[in-house]
Amino acid sequence: MNYIEKEERPWGRYFVLQDELTYKVKRIEVEPGQRLSYQYHFKRSEAWTMVLGEAIITLDGIAKTYKAGETILIPVGTKHRIENKSDALAVFIEVQTGTYFGEDDIVRIEDDYNRK
Repeated sequence: MNYIEKEERPWGRYFVLQDELTYKVKRIEVEPGQRLSYQYHFKRSEAWTMVLGEAIITLDGIAKTYKAGETILIPVGTKHRIENKSDALAVFIEVQTGTYFGEDDIVRIEDDYNRK
């Protein structure tokens, strides 16, 4: 796989595939039994497309199961989280659009790993 950057996280890992002025594309892998922070962003919206496995995605308190081939749009300021309750890897492609894509634009509401 060709990627610009790889980051390990407590829940899995992500790979930056493209990083441009107006958008950023990541491949995100969520390990079985893990979930990302319940969070939101001030400066970017996201589109998540599941490409492997299935996961529960929560958007502003409403949870729904998504499978490979399904996409969810996450507008700026919308609270969101993805959780892998299966026993297999869950993978999605994240396309960020907006004015800023730094990791410091994450506002964590709840986090299993005590990150701020």
